[in-house]
Amino acid sequence: MGALIEFQDVCKTYHMGDTIVRAADHISMSVQQGEFVAIVGQSGSGKSTCMNIIGCLDVPTSGTYLLGGRDVGQMDKNELAAIRNQMLGFIFQQYNLLPKLTLLENVEVPLMYAGVPRAERRERAKIALELVGLGGKLKHKPQQLSGGQQQRVSIARALVGEPAVILADEPTGALDSHTGREVLTMLQKLHDTGNTVVLITHDNSIAVQAQRIIRLEDGRVVYDGDAHAPEAVVTPGAAGKGAGQ
Repeated sequence: MGALIEFQDVCKTYHMGDTIVRAADHISMSVQQGEFVAIVGQSGSGKSTCMNIIGCLDVPTSGTYLLGGRDVGQMDKNELAAIRNQMLGFIFQQYNLLPKLTLLENVEVPLMYAGVPRAERRERAKIALELVGLGGKLKHKPQQLSGGQQQRVSIARALVGEPAVILADEPTGALDSHTGREVLTMLQKLHDTGNTVVLITHDNSIAVQAQRIIRLEDGRVVYDGDAHAPEAVVTPGAAGKGAGQ
């Protein structure tokens, strides 16, 4: 079976005035089903561009991105929206919960878009919230929760559609270190139960929670390997030295 996520020589360029910015520069990488991979890099490294392409929020300028064997670059906006909803569960830094909806209703949102009947939506959302330890707060609104609890709601929302990939973009960025560790532990548990997790982060100490690190600099892959190998760790100011270059 092929990779679940596959980049084949992916480039993404943007025009800024007369300047062409190469945000992704001939990136080739793959993620197999059941892996826990961190894509790590500083601001401007290309990690957000990769996140947008993996999440079907953008398409490559050149090269090929295959998600579940399907060529995302050939899809129109409706097809991109459909594959996003079918295959991807998103966890964002800012939670992106709807303040006027209860927790149960927030978690139901992806299932509404997928056309799941109301009774089934309710039941699946309830199970997802129980899974993240919030089964007793179904009727609460987001503002009644702590930041860590809100992030757990967003994890439940990501899980409820049973996606092929959980895509977590700086999921601990708005949290204190203790709550951030709880969220990372939850991602590890999801991986332990067979979920494919792709974590986007600028923070080395978070990246090493994954099995594997793909490190980006200037739109290129400079390291792809075991998260716990000595060369996976980059000290501040030494990026690029010994990191697969």
